[in-house]
Amino acid sequence: MMFVSLGIGAVVAVALIVVMSILTGGSVKSSNGLPTTALDGTKVASFSLSGLHGGTEKAPWATGHPGVLIFFASWCSPCKAEMPKVAKWVLSHREGNVIVMGIDAGDSRSSAQSFIKKDHVTFPVAFDPNDAVTAGIFKFGQLPETAFVNAKGVVQQVYFGAISTTKLSKGIGALHRAD
Repeated sequence: MMFVSLGIGAVVAVALIVVMSILTGGSVKSSNGLPTTALDGTKVASFSLSGLHGGTEKAPWATGHPGVLIFFASWCSPCKAEMPKVAKWVLSHREGNVIVMGIDAGDSRSSAQSFIKKDHVTFPVAFDPNDAVTAGIFKFGQLPETAFVNAKGVVQQVYFGAISTTKLSKGIGALHRAD
């Protein structure tokens, strides 16, 4: 009888750890191998920010498009390794109706513009110097992060850290299937 009680206790403890991890922003692997977060399945607000290529950049879902938001900054070491690969991949692939957008966070405009110019970033990049979108809407405290959001503004997946082009491609594919 004691072993049954211990077994039930262990199952309850593991379940509580998983629930608390999700509720506090931790991660658990989903079926596609990417971590799930407390943001997954939640609707996020639209935004409008100044664009680093000029003009204004709006949340892709504000215009009915799914979007991939790549959060980065010029001072972020992992971002420096990630961005050239992502920029090159985006140039050579078609995303269909999915909009890939960079969000430069907590940076100066001149540093951000130099960074995207150096890495030949041609996709839209919004400037978020005060972290209104990064920390405000998405609650991200570190960079880089990547969010996959459907056309209705619901977060489908969040990837923490520098994203590989393989995971970027898989995430875009999932957005197409969800559309």
